[in-house]
Amino acid sequence: MALSEKLYALRKERGLSQEQLAEGLKVSRQAISKWESSQSLPESDKLLALSEYFGVSLDYLLKEDREEKGTQAPAPETAGGKRGLLGLAICIGGILCLILWGLLSILLPSSAQQLGQSSMLRIDGNGMFLIACVAAVVVGAVLILKDKGKK
Repeated sequence: MALSEKLYALRKERGLSQEQLAEGLKVSRQAISKWESSQSLPESDKLLALSEYFGVSLDYLLKEDREEKGTQAPAPETAGGKRGLLGLAICIGGILCLILWGLLSILLPSSAQQLGQSSMLRIDGNGMFLIACVAAVVVGAVLILKDKGKK
């Protein structure tokens, strides 16, 4: 299948008009029409934009012998959003554990001592718990920052 046929098929799969696709790529409707009718080829920057817009590889768009869509890029709003939500959940979990540890230490000192004696490492149970809480907050923050970096 040629590039022109693939562009037409991808556009129709998503129920887009030539005008809607043109707006999404910031080109004219006539440019889309010419690409789909093989009257012209998109420039390299427009090929990259098409690849990202439809979530398909450049190989799929350019190689005529490849009928499969190849490696699809994850949609930015789904893949990135999940990572950000996971990071937020981990951060909140770590913060809640830190708050719980603080309340436990203040309200029930005997429980905090039990937790401290339960560790087999040199760092007592309180230290291990604090390290785990801080690690959760840091990991969550890293996931959130990576998500924001991709947008």
